Amino acid sequence: MELTTGLRRIGNDIVAAHLVVRDDGITLIDAGLAGHWNDLKRELTAIGRTPSDIRGVVLTHGDSDHIGFAERLRSDYGVPVFVHAADAARARGEESTKPTWGGMRIGPVLRFLAYAIRQGGLRTRYLTEVREVADGQVLDLPGSPEVIGLPGHSPGSIAIHVPDVSAVFVGDGLTTGHVLTGKQGPQPAPFTDDQAAALSSLVRLERLNVDWVIPGHGKPWHGGIAEVLSAYRDVAEA
Repeated sequence: MELTTGLRRIGNDIVAAHLVVRDDGITLIDAGLAGHWNDLKRELTAIGRTPSDIRGVVLTHGDSDHIGFAERLRSDYGVPVFVHAADAARARGEESTKPTWGGMRIGPVLRFLAYAIRQGGLRTRYLTEVREVADGQVLDLPGSPEVIGLPGHSPGSIAIHVPDVSAVFVGDGLTTGHVLTGKQGPQPAPFTDDQAAALSSLVRLERLNVDWVIPGHGKPWHGGIAEVLSAYRDVAEA
């Protein structure tokens, strides 16, 4: 699905990944769930591209619902996968955390779990090789994505700023659709290691001038940074 010229989405408001499409190739932001592979192929076919046009996958963090088909791209097509050093072990399946689930409602939880299972969430292939990135790094990939450290959800969570499409991808730094409660609008994401750190980290996005703020879960936000952060803080600090 096209959000704007050069920016496309696969998946849905439950779990999504995004493609930055430029003349020199494609940068994939996150890799959703394993079953999103078929969505990826359909999206690429629709724009006359193939997996070989993908120059790199940049992970906002190393959780299983963001690395879905990344190893398939890496092993079958030689696509490098980039992740912050602090989340590299998580992306390789060498460590994990079990943060509290927090509040929930049975309907949204069942929808989330059912969707994750249908999309291969139980057959995630962890990465066998990653390229580590650091805060402030600008990657030599289509769109020149900039890495912005956003620790809190996980130690190596990052935002990815792509000025070419006027967007910042925040992963689980925040959500606009809570998969456990069904609540809509900017708010803290579930399964977060350190909510206080996540809140503090978001100040690093205030300098950005973008049209799109795009989480891994929930609707893309089209309205700028100041508005989304204000709405988030109203919920987080209530």
